[in-house]
Amino acid sequence: MAEAEIAREGDRERGRYSLALEGGTAELTFRSAGDGIRVIEHTGVPRSLRGRGIGTRLVARAVEDARREGVRIRPDCPFAAAIFAQRPDYQDLRAQ
Repeated sequence: MAEAEIAREGDRERGRYSLALEGGTAELTFRSAGDGIRVIEHTGVPRSLRGRGIGTRLVARAVEDARREGVRIRPDCPFAAAIFAQRPDYQDLRAQ
C-alpha cells in the first residue's frame, strides 16, 4: 500500500499541511511572521491516528519546504517545539 501524501494549501503567508487517512485528517497550520520567519501555530492529529508518527511527518514536511524556500521556523506549537528539541538537524532553521 502506498504511503499517503501530505497536501499543502495556502501560500507563503498562511496555510496548512494536511494528511487525510482513514480515521480522520491530521493538520499543521502556519503563518508568516515576516523577516523570513514562518510560525508553526498548531499541529493536530485525531486520537484514532495518534502514535503513528503522523505529526512528526507533518513537521518534517514543513521543515523540508522551509529549507527549499529559504525561511526559518518559529515552532510556537508545543508539539512542533518538542520535535525541534529532539532534532539537532533542524536547529539551523529555528527562529526565536
